[in-house]
Amino acid sequence: MDWKIFLDLIVSLLLAATIGYAVMLNNRLSSLRKNRDDLAKTIVAFNDATLRAESSIPKLKRAAEDAGAGLQERVEKAQSLRDDLAFMIERADTMANRLETSVRTARAENRAEGKGEARGAPAPRLSGGKSDGAAPKPESASRAEPRGMGAAPAAAADPDADDRSEAERELLRALQAMR
Repeated sequence: MDWKIFLDLIVSLLLAATIGYAVMLNNRLSSLRKNRDDLAKTIVAFNDATLRAESSIPKLKRAAEDAGAGLQERVEKAQSLRDDLAFMIERADTMANRLETSVRTARAENRAEGKGEARGAPAPRLSGGKSDGAAPKPESASRAEPRGMGAAPAAAADPDADDRSEAERELLRALQAMR
């Protein structure tokens, strides 16, 4: 009998350990099922996010292409404006040089006329008459060019530089600064 009780005791201890292990295994399996449900929800959410991202890619491509096209148009317009401005600056520089030359020529003629009158030479007539075989230059033509447009050396050598207005001197400085 001792053996039977001893074997029953061992079997009951093993059964108690098995029951304890089964309870522990059941808890882990229920935890795993719960985590599996959470994992399934996470996978579904990830799949939805992936689908939304895939559907957004063509929209993003279109938006990027539209922005690129708009930017390209602006760049082309800016280049066109830059070229136009460069052309205008070149033309303005040419016109300023012509104007400066005209002013110098008119001043030289005015000085020559002024010296001729001081010596007693007859002044050219402005009304259609002839004088000394040279065509008279109307006084309004020499005054048509604004004064003060010459370069700095001409202004320094010009004895009439003192009678220039402040605006003429500022214009002269601005033209000199452009060069």
